[in-house]
Amino acid sequence: MDTTEDRLAAPRTGRRAAGEDPAKREQILDGAKRVFMEQGLEAASMNDITRAAGVSKGTIYVYFENKEDLFGDMIERERRRLTETIRHALDSGQPLDEVLKAFGMLFAAHMTADQTIRAMRMVIAANHRLPSLCSRFFSTSSINPVSVLQDYLDRQVAAGILTCEDTMHAAKQFLELTTVGLFKPRIFGAMEEVPAKATIEKNVLSAIRMFLAAYGVKP
Repeated sequence: MDTTEDRLAAPRTGRRAAGEDPAKREQILDGAKRVFMEQGLEAASMNDITRAAGVSKGTIYVYFENKEDLFGDMIERERRRLTETIRHALDSGQPLDEVLKAFGMLFAAHMTADQTIRAMRMVIAANHRLPSLCSRFFSTSSINPVSVLQDYLDRQVAAGILTCEDTMHAAKQFLELTTVGLFKPRIFGAMEEVPAKATIEKNVLSAIRMFLAAYGVKP
C-alpha cells in the first residue's frame, strides 16, 4: 500500500494529461504490470513500480494519480489490446462458423490465461476497499470484445445469415459460452492449470453449435 511518503511525493497541481508522452506512459504501465503480476495489487508499492519502470516517482505521478489509478489503466490497456487482437478474426472474410471459431479461441484463451486470472482476482479482492475500481473494470467503453462482436453480428443479420433482435445480448451470450466450465473453475482455483488448446477448442465448437441453433437462419 502507498505510504505517507508516497502520498506526499505526489504533486498536487500541474498533472500532465495522460498520453502527452505515450512512450513514457507505456513504459510505466509495463513496469507496473510486472510488479502487479508478481506481488498483487495490495502488496505492490509505488517504489516497486518506479524501480521496475525505470522512472522517478514524480514521473509516475505526472501520469497517474495513485496506485489504483495505475492498476485500472493497466487493465484497460490489456482489454484494448485483447479487443484489437480478436477484432482481426472478425475481418477475415471467412464463413461465419470459422470466424466465430477464431474469435472464440482467442477470447477463451485470454480469459483463462494466468495473467488474466491473477488480474481479475486482484479486482475481486479489492472490491471491499475500492468499489470504484470494480465499477471501472466492468464499465463499457466504446471498443471492447462485446462491441466488436456485436458489430460483426449486426452485419450478419443484415446479410440474412443470422436472425437476432438483440445482437448485444447475443454477443454476450456467445462470449459466455466460449468459457463455460473453464473460467469459473480457473478463477476460483478448482482448475489450476491453463486449459489445453484442445479443451478450449471443444468448448468453442460447442458454443458455436448452440449459438447457431438459436440464431442461425434455418434453410
